[in-house]
Amino acid sequence: MSDSSLQTELQKMATEHGVDLFGVADLGSAQDFICRQGGQQLRKFSRAISIGIRLLDAIVDELHRHEDRPTLLAYKGLYNSVNSQLDHIALLLAKRLQEEGYRSYPIPASPPYDPENLIGVMSHKLAASLAGLGWIGRSCLLITPSCGPRVRLSTILTDAPLKAGSLLDRDCDDCRACLDICPVKAFTGVPFDPSEPVEARFNAHSCHDYMNERKEKLGEDLCGLCVYACPHGRH
Repeated sequence: MSDSSLQTELQKMATEHGVDLFGVADLGSAQDFICRQGGQQLRKFSRAISIGIRLLDAIVDELHRHEDRPTLLAYKGLYNSVNSQLDHIALLLAKRLQEEGYRSYPIPASPPYDPENLIGVMSHKLAASLAGLGWIGRSCLLITPSCGPRVRLSTILTDAPLKAGSLLDRDCDDCRACLDICPVKAFTGVPFDPSEPVEARFNAHSCHDYMNERKEKLGEDLCGLCVYACPHGRH
């Protein structure tokens, strides 16, 4: 099978299983960063397939009800369901790549592997931005033209020579909605720069501690205010 035919098949498979966003990233410019985070074994992968599923607006639109337990339960159910579906689709795509003789390495949609630094094997947002699906906003979330940040992501690393997308020339201009709504002011407002560490833009431990406080108080450790506040993707 030709590489272009394989890419078309993978995208069709993903779409048929509910994926709203599909793109391919060339990892060449980011491999040093990727290997520092996930290990040198990732250097063998030259491409990343990024997939995303849009969250349901009826639930995200209620996240301003920040202390309401039924709202949080609905959001948690949606969050977990979408992550599970993404993991399932990523496995299917990875298996199809392997059948064609390529290496494939699916990255789970959510759980961090490093509890001290609160990072996963690879940044889904980085892969999606390199694939041209969106840009990294001041909230450190991926902002997509069609969904804003109302999307969950997963990544499949591969050495298949798929055709990569191009970076979007977009940013958040002077919007401060996510900065202003954050209860613990975890975002610095510094625009995304891949040469700078995430700490320049986001205090992950401050956010994590706040989630733990919510877990003790409300029984749930989700927030979502930055997703709710972003004007992109709203109806």
